[in-house]
Amino acid sequence: MTQDTFPITIYHNPGCGTSRNALAIVRAAGYAPEVVEYLKTGWTVVGLKALLSAMGASPGDILREKGTPAAELGLLAPDVSPSAILDAMVQYPVLVNRPIVVTPRGAKLCRPSEVVLELLDRRPTHFTKEDGEVVPL
Repeated sequence: MTQDTFPITIYHNPGCGTSRNALAIVRAAGYAPEVVEYLKTGWTVVGLKALLSAMGASPGDILREKGTPAAELGLLAPDVSPSAILDAMVQYPVLVNRPIVVTPRGAKLCRPSEVVLELLDRRPTHFTKEDGEVVPL
């Protein structure tokens, strides 16, 4: 497949090593993905709902706790509603875990970064993460 028939979108945070590694894997496989820096662009409730539907996930499944105001906002309580989490994600985009990758093969939160390989129709010949870990292909 060519790039045009195999579109890839990565919801990316360039400050995150896992996100940088997932993007690098995609590029090493020969793709030029659409990169959405969601901390700059932000989210909408409609957009997040569509992404979650494609992932078969709930807002809690992609809620990032580490380095975010999730606890302070009360989002970690067992009785917090999915709509409350969605509303908080729109207000604080950092609450969305990353990277999320969408391809014709599906949509996933790619943690660890090599999960992205499940979404590609071809793989790089080799890949080494930023920290020197060699990814088995």
